[in-house]
Amino acid sequence: MGLLLPLVLCALAVGCGATSPPQPLPPTSSLLLSHACNSSYVLDVVNLVLQEINRNQKDGYVLSPNRVSDVREHRQGDLGSLFYLTLDVIESSCHVLSKMSWKDCGLTPFHESEYGQCKAIFYINKARRIHYLPAYNCILRPVSPGQLVTLCPDCPTHVNMSDTKVLEAATKSLEEFNKRRTSKKYSLVKVTRALFQWVFGPAYFVEYLIKESPCTKSQASSCALQPPNPEPVGICSGSRSERGPEKFVSVRCSFFKSQAPTPGDAYSTASRGDPTKVEEPQQESTASAKPVPKGSVQHLPGLGDKPKGSPETGPEEAFPVRVDLTSNPQGEPLDVSFLFPEPVEKDLVVLPFPSREWRSAECPGPARVSNPLVLPP
Repeated sequence: MGLLLPLVLCALAVGCGATSPPQPLPPTSSLLLSHACNSSYVLDVVNLVLQEINRNQKDGYVLSPNRVSDVREHRQGDLGSLFYLTLDVIESSCHVLSKMSWKDCGLTPFHESEYGQCKAIFYINKARRIHYLPAYNCILRPVSPGQLVTLCPDCPTHVNMSDTKVLEAATKSLEEFNKRRTSKKYSLVKVTRALFQWVFGPAYFVEYLIKESPCTKSQASSCALQPPNPEPVGICSGSRSERGPEKFVSVRCSFFKSQAPTPGDAYSTASRGDPTKVEEPQQESTASAKPVPKGSVQHLPGLGDKPKGSPETGPEEAFPVRVDLTSNPQGEPLDVSFLFPEPVEKDLVVLPFPSREWRSAECPGPARVSNPLVLPP
């Protein structure tokens, strides 16, 4: 007994001095709420996100939502919520310089459009009517000719926009348009889309931006004197086809509406109305100017289409879209003080973009264009 008591006291002393093992921090997924990808609330958020992405572009076509692939919400108390969205998108028929909403644009045939995926981090404070897109990235691809030929062997296919035949089609169709004009003359800025199809002979279909000459047709000798970097004023659709020695040209042009900067183009947005709804911007906020969103729209070749002579590589990731404001699994602060009128520091917690492993069972949502050739895997 005399020896037992010291041993017990020694064991207790060791136990008291020991520290308990560190508890694992909650996984990032536990902080994020999942939503049904086709809920009206989510679709309202998607509309605002794509408005911001399209507004930020200076080149290409207005992106339209095809399917919501994933959505998570990170609620942050009275500051609102950060959304992490993965969207399957498809090009519309409107050029971004038209300033048209995707809702007012038609969809081009699937074999003509580029399709892809966007990831975006989007901030909403419903109580203060604030919307802000801090980061996004999109990757687009055309339908691969190799895939298209099995489904639609006679459909037009994308061709290189710098091809001499493409430039010839654009030039000849614009010449035809200028012949019909009584005063102003227009010149080519750049080709924006080019397709080839064998009809009764080779046929090239092109879309291209045009700029206005500073002089009338009667002043043709001085029309080379143009202001530096004139802005495109419209977009034309043209074609040039051949049947033996005969050549055929068609053209149709439309002009962009001149628009003053609209509220929300460069500032945080504010609106009046029901605070339970996600509303489109109606009036300018009293907050200071916000930074331009960090992001881009990248165009890649069609899946499986590699330039001749390129080295063989492993399996290709179809749409390697990345949006990461942080790699810290516990998150980092994102300053949004500039969105609020009062001079008080306000930080959100931004997390690494979530993986698709934990998305809602109600995602992805239904697709507007369900053709598998324009749906990212």
